[in-house]
Amino acid sequence: MTAKDRAENTANDDSVQPKGWMNRTVVGAGITSALGDFCYETTTVILPGFLAVLGIPAAALGLIEGIADAVASFTKMVSGYIADKLGHRKLLVLLGYGLTPLGQALIALSVGWPLILLGRMVSWFGKGLRGPLRDAIVIQAVSPETRGRAFGFHRAADTVGAVLGPLLGVALLGLAQGWHWSDDAGPFRFVLWLSLVPGVLAVLAFLTLVQDPQHSPNPALKFFGSLRGLPLRFKRYLGAVGLFGVGDFSHALLILAATTLLTPSMGVVQAAQVAGLLYVWRNVVQLAASWPVGWLADRVGHSSVLLVGYALGVAMAALTALAFWSDIDSVALLAGIFLIAGLYVAVQEALESTVTAEMVQAETMSFSIGALGTVNGAAKFLSSATVGVVWTAVSPVLAFALAAGFMLAGTLALLRVRA
Repeated sequence: MTAKDRAENTANDDSVQPKGWMNRTVVGAGITSALGDFCYETTTVILPGFLAVLGIPAAALGLIEGIADAVASFTKMVSGYIADKLGHRKLLVLLGYGLTPLGQALIALSVGWPLILLGRMVSWFGKGLRGPLRDAIVIQAVSPETRGRAFGFHRAADTVGAVLGPLLGVALLGLAQGWHWSDDAGPFRFVLWLSLVPGVLAVLAFLTLVQDPQHSPNPALKFFGSLRGLPLRFKRYLGAVGLFGVGDFSHALLILAATTLLTPSMGVVQAAQVAGLLYVWRNVVQLAASWPVGWLADRVGHSSVLLVGYALGVAMAALTALAFWSDIDSVALLAGIFLIAGLYVAVQEALESTVTAEMVQAETMSFSIGALGTVNGAAKFLSSATVGVVWTAVSPVLAFALAAGFMLAGTLALLRVRA
């Protein structure tokens, strides 16, 4: 694509770009994400307990979450490249949202870890397919000066589903316990089947509410050429994100940590319920913080606020290690750890993409956000798998301390990128 073509496309994009950041596309993407999170976050919050009643160890959970993250990560960059090359973003996003309830159904049918792994992979393939394309649509639907607020609103709406889904899931799990089931897994399967409803509604919401801003195909775009052509500063930024991500384990393991610490005093079912509520609390914190984080970032700088968020991630992992070291079974202290987790995730999810948008060209926006997702997911595969295996083979103290060390290294690397 020539410089003249890019200029014309930019002018066209500006002509169709809504004047206000609170527009139909931003709101529609937020509603869709809320419904999507309602679907798969319900699984996230009950999956550790489901695995516990099936007798599946922490190492398996870590590998399942890690492999699922890896599938999502490699899908993100490829989907971003295809979207930039062909110009068909909305169709791919719809397909991605459609795969989530399919994966949920596979998990609901499972009696062991292989089908759970398959279901999680299908869901996370869909998540990887839709994520960067949806983010690129939102970015191009608003002005650069309001990206923080738009993404803060989107992540807040996203988190509404992440709060309501697990909260309803925990309540239904408690209700279903009093019913007659053939085995202990029955109440968990009941909740999993119900979670398919918001997943289907998410597809319908995106189809009817979201308008993709004009996005011209770029048939000359080459995958490896685009990869080599990414700005050097952006590549360094990806390195910092990846290093942090190697320690940024799936919070399904944080739920399992709370379940493990509380089980001796509460029993496994009640401990799983309380851990689920702690995860809901984490999501409430994320919901409350997302828009203020975006607003603040628009004023003081997105990378500066992201750096603070990374530092909070280090604190969360270190405190989890200390909780195991001290055998803490205090719900209040665990709630503090989940609070910090909610704060750093609010910063991370609202700002990593907006920092990316500041460093790359519009014609490779989807590809660049996909590259960000790929680096994040590949790193999180290593983190979740490593934390689960080290937890099982050695100790949870070492597992979470190791995670904190990598997150600290990533924070320091991001500080160097900003310098």
